[in-house]
Amino acid sequence: MQQQIIAELKGLVGAQYVMDQLEDRICYSFDATFRDFLPDVVVKPGNVEEIVAIVKLAGKYQVPLTARGAATGLSGGSVPVKGGISLVLTRLDKIVDIDTENRVAIVETGVITETFVNAVNQAGLFYPPDPASAKTSTIGGNIAECAGGPKGVKYGITRDYVLGMEVVLPDGSVVELGNKVDSEMTGPDWGMLLVGSEGTLGIVTKVYLKLVDKPSAKQTLLAIFDSLDDAARTVSEMIASGIIPTTLEIMDNLTIRAVEDYLKVGLPVNAEAILLIEVDGSAAAIAKQADRVMQVCKRCGATEIQAASTPADMDKLWRARRAISPACGKINPTKISEDATVPRSQIPVMVRRLREIAQKYNLKMVIFGHAGDGNLHPNILSNKHDHEEMERVEQAVEELFKAALELGGTLSGEHGIGYMKAPFLKWETGETGFAVGKQLKQVVDPQELLNPGKLFTA
Repeated sequence: MQQQIIAELKGLVGAQYVMDQLEDRICYSFDATFRDFLPDVVVKPGNVEEIVAIVKLAGKYQVPLTARGAATGLSGGSVPVKGGISLVLTRLDKIVDIDTENRVAIVETGVITETFVNAVNQAGLFYPPDPASAKTSTIGGNIAECAGGPKGVKYGITRDYVLGMEVVLPDGSVVELGNKVDSEMTGPDWGMLLVGSEGTLGIVTKVYLKLVDKPSAKQTLLAIFDSLDDAARTVSEMIASGIIPTTLEIMDNLTIRAVEDYLKVGLPVNAEAILLIEVDGSAAAIAKQADRVMQVCKRCGATEIQAASTPADMDKLWRARRAISPACGKINPTKISEDATVPRSQIPVMVRRLREIAQKYNLKMVIFGHAGDGNLHPNILSNKHDHEEMERVEQAVEELFKAALELGGTLSGEHGIGYMKAPFLKWETGETGFAVGKQLKQVVDPQELLNPGKLFTA
C-alpha cells in the first residue's frame, strides 16, 4: 500500500491505531474459518467521524475496505479477500443507553454480545439473541450475519430485535435507519436490508435494539436417546404438537464424546444423541410445559429424561453446549462449520442425509445445532494440510448444500454467506434473484469498495 495512504490514515485516527507491519496484519487476516487473506493495513477508528473520513479516503484511492468486529464468523464474512483496509470496530464499545421504560437499548457496534446481555439483565430486562460466540462476538457482527442462537425457536433472531441503526454508507455519508419505536413503518424497512448484509452495503456504527421482559422461571431438561433418528423425530413432533420450547438443541454421539472429553461434566457418552431443552415463563406454566415435553420425548423413544434441579446444573448443561466448537477443534485442527437449515418437519430426513454424506466421503462429521428452528450445524473435522481429504470435504459440502435446498431449506440459518458459500448462492436465489442482489450492491456501492468478494459480488 502507498505510504501516502498510510500516512493519511495515521493522521485521521492516530498512529497507534494504524498497523501495517506484517506480524500485525497476519493477526487480522482470518476469522473462525480455515483460510486467511492479508489486509494491506489495519485501522481501528474510535468514532463515527473517523469512520466517515476513512471511508472517504478509501473511495479517493480506490482501496477495498472490510469492516471487522471480533472475527468469530464462520463463513469468512470479515476477512479481506481483496486486501486493502481491515476496519476494526472494537473501539466503538459503548452501551449508550438502556431505556427500561420504553424497552429500547442504544449500543455501539463494537459492544461484546455477552457484555450487553448482562447489562440488560441487570436492568431487569431480556435480550434473547445469544449466539454460541456471545462471550467474544460483537453486536455489529451479530447484525452483519443476522446471528441467532439457541433461543431462536421461541424468541426469534437478531433481525427481530433491530429497531434502527446509524450507518456509514460507501460514499461516506451517514444515515439513520428505522427508529426507537417500531422499526420502519413509514416505508420500506431499510434497516432489514442491512441486517445480514455482511458489511457489503454500509458500516453499522450504532444500533437501537428492542428489549423484552425477563421470564420469571425456566426449566432445563436433558433427553437421552439410543437413536439419532428418534431424537430428530422428537424435534419435529414436538413442534407439530404445538409445544414451543425456549430452546431445543440436538447433539449426536461424536459431539457428546468430544464435549465430555473436553469438559468432564458427566454427559452420557454412550447415548446416540441427546436433546437439550429449555422452557420458560411463569412457574405454573413451565411445570405444565415441561411435562408435555417429557411426554413427547418418551413417546418418541427417549430412554431417559433428566431435569436440571439447580442453577448450577443448568449452567453445566449450557456450558457443555457452548463448548462444542473448541471441543471439536481438539479432534482435528480444521473445522468446517456449516449451518444448513431445513423446515423442522424435514430434520429427520436431513440428519439421515448428513450421515450418508459423511460415510460416502469417509469424513468425521459432528451433528448438532438449533434443531428447534431447523438450524442444524454439521461440522466436518478435517486437516487443511491434507489436500486429498480437503477435496473430499469440498465435495461433501456441495452435496450437503444440495440436500438442504432439495428439502426446502436454505444455505445459512445464521452464519451468513461470506466467501465460503458465495459460489453456491445462485442455487438458492436463482439467476434473477442473484442479478437483483448484484444490482442493489452496484447502486449502493458503485465502486465496490465495501467488503468485496462476498455475497453478490463474489
